[in-house]
Amino acid sequence: MSESDTRREDVSPEQAMRRSRMLNKGIVPDTSTIINGQVSTLIRRRGLSGCVVYIHEAVVAELESLANKGMDVGFKGLKELRKLTDMGKRGEIKVVHTGERPTLEQIRFAKSGAIDAMIRQLASEKKAVLLTADRVQGEVASAYGIDVEYTFRRTRSRRLKLEQFFEEDVTSVHLKSGCYPVVKRGPPGAQRVERVGNKKLTDRELERMIHQLYARAGKEKGSYVEIERAGATVLQIGDMRIAITKPAFSDALEITAVRPTVMVDLDSYRFADELKKRIVERQRGVLVAGPPGAGKSAFASGVARYLTEQGFIVKTMESPRDLQVGDEVTQYTKLDGSMENTADILLLVRPDYTIYDELRKTSDFKVFADMRLAGVGMVGVVHASRAIDAVQRMLGRVELGMITQVVDTVVFIDRGEVSKVYDLRFTVKVPSGMYDEDLARPVILVEDFETKRPEYEIYTYGEQVVVMPVEEVEHETSPESKLAAEQVRATLSRYAREALDVEVKGGRATVHASKGDIPRLIGRGGRNIERLEHELGMHIDVREREDELPHGGFELEGFRVTKRSLVLVFSSLQGKDVDVFVGDDYLFSATVRKKGEIKVPKNSDIARQLREALDRGLGVWARPI
Repeated sequence: MSESDTRREDVSPEQAMRRSRMLNKGIVPDTSTIINGQVSTLIRRRGLSGCVVYIHEAVVAELESLANKGMDVGFKGLKELRKLTDMGKRGEIKVVHTGERPTLEQIRFAKSGAIDAMIRQLASEKKAVLLTADRVQGEVASAYGIDVEYTFRRTRSRRLKLEQFFEEDVTSVHLKSGCYPVVKRGPPGAQRVERVGNKKLTDRELERMIHQLYARAGKEKGSYVEIERAGATVLQIGDMRIAITKPAFSDALEITAVRPTVMVDLDSYRFADELKKRIVERQRGVLVAGPPGAGKSAFASGVARYLTEQGFIVKTMESPRDLQVGDEVTQYTKLDGSMENTADILLLVRPDYTIYDELRKTSDFKVFADMRLAGVGMVGVVHASRAIDAVQRMLGRVELGMITQVVDTVVFIDRGEVSKVYDLRFTVKVPSGMYDEDLARPVILVEDFETKRPEYEIYTYGEQVVVMPVEEVEHETSPESKLAAEQVRATLSRYAREALDVEVKGGRATVHASKGDIPRLIGRGGRNIERLEHELGMHIDVREREDELPHGGFELEGFRVTKRSLVLVFSSLQGKDVDVFVGDDYLFSATVRKKGEIKVPKNSDIARQLREALDRGLGVWARPI
């Protein structure tokens, strides 16, 4: 008795007739049934020894293309082809390769049905049975009168090998070939990493896990292949998000699985009552920010569940889909690879609120802004190390004057708790630290939710957008003053031959210049200064520099020694070509770098002369060339 006979299924009369047709006519498998590995299985289970298997060259070409892109389905299909070839060599079946190889264009547009049509034509010509796991392919073939046999993979609900690592308090599992299994335990913010077991993982073990994961994905509710690219795949299986990476994208085969351990209600967070009131009273724009693993998605899921309980229609935009929400909330991913397309559908669906998990790229922020301006309440999840950083990530992506219409609340999550909440409010005022009423401009106030006190101001200064901490603006050396001084220096340097010293206080700039540069800076009739004052919105005084070194020289401000260099600091000469002197003696010429530094090789003669001069207290200075 042959191996095929021992594995043959008990069949009904109808199945016996189908087996007879396949033996008499032969079979033509399409790409889908080759990929799911069911051709060799069907031959053994149905006892199809001696059957003719026609393999169209289009199938081989499509699998080769997928494998060249690093996609697992391509390698799985090629592995099944090798099985069929081996069965043919053993005489179990007869494998016939036939048909013309498709063009590159036909392979590129395989999803549109070009390859499927070629396979159907072969089945029609040979009057063979078409094997497929693609419902559309089967329906089209049946419409043409082709005999069709479906080969959907049989699924068993046995426990995944990966699930053995997920104990009650485990939030993520990290498996890498050549390394010990590692898990993270504990709640957000208090997680610890632990090694599991005393045996390093092998490629073979991980490949078996991956094969099991692929068999489950797409075969059960809530299981999907979310992303598949060369060297990287993301699966969603139940509440687990699984990332699989392979060389050459990663240095070794790796599986990372993440799942939430608990579903948190909004009531368990700080400011719960106030936040509930805000999001229910009207549609809002909310950013939920925090570092990775802080519990942002858990908070966003809690918001979604609360809104649903209050009678709102809630949808999500996720890639991959891993928010823990009720069945009433529909979870959308990218449509044709684009969240812009998803947004178009959502605007037709008209939800009250949409949870966007997560905002990373400029396109994400633009979609979020478009939907918010269309009147949809939006809750966006964004990575940020500070609450203010979440707002800064919008700068340049959303027009400054529109930010408060897009986002009015920022909730910062740290260690699973709400650690900070900001209100964003738009007004017109003189920025803190400026005093002239003529300097009034549009300002976004970032206010503490609890105290209602502004902590930051965001406004335009010249051509730059400034995010200024309010508590620091009164200091003479505040970041605002430094920024203003740099902008004035950069603009006026176009008219000066030597370096400038600039100081900004209370909305007024004082510029110290060499005697020879002052006429150039002021311009004929004061036109240069007048134009700059109008451009920057501040008064500018130009004064002659006092106690100048010969010919507009500048003293050394400091130095340090690194492993390779002696570094001289001339911060006011950034970007200038200079001559360096010790006392009255010229030593060398160099270009001052952007940080105001000149690097001299540590073991050079010039470095030794400089060290001797510094040790003896001789003056080291530089003069622009």
